[in-house]
Amino acid sequence: MRFRKKPDLIYRDGKPVAVILDIREYEDMLERLEDAEDLQSLRAMRSKPLHFRSLERFLEGPSATPSPARGGGRG
Repeated sequence: MRFRKKPDLIYRDGKPVAVILDIREYEDMLERLEDAEDLQSLRAMRSKPLHFRSLERFLEGPSATPSPARGGGRG
């Protein structure tokens, strides 16, 4: 376990306005924030139904919308 240095607070007019952190603690905090954002995005993606496209439609690009009305072969 790593020793954690207590953050230094900067005060203006008796009120805290800024914090000075050890760079490693700052980087760890950013990593945890990114992990939390990734988890939130994953939960949002999992709450939506899955939609699949054939490889052919995928290769057509993002404008190709999955539609059963379109023919399955190349033309």
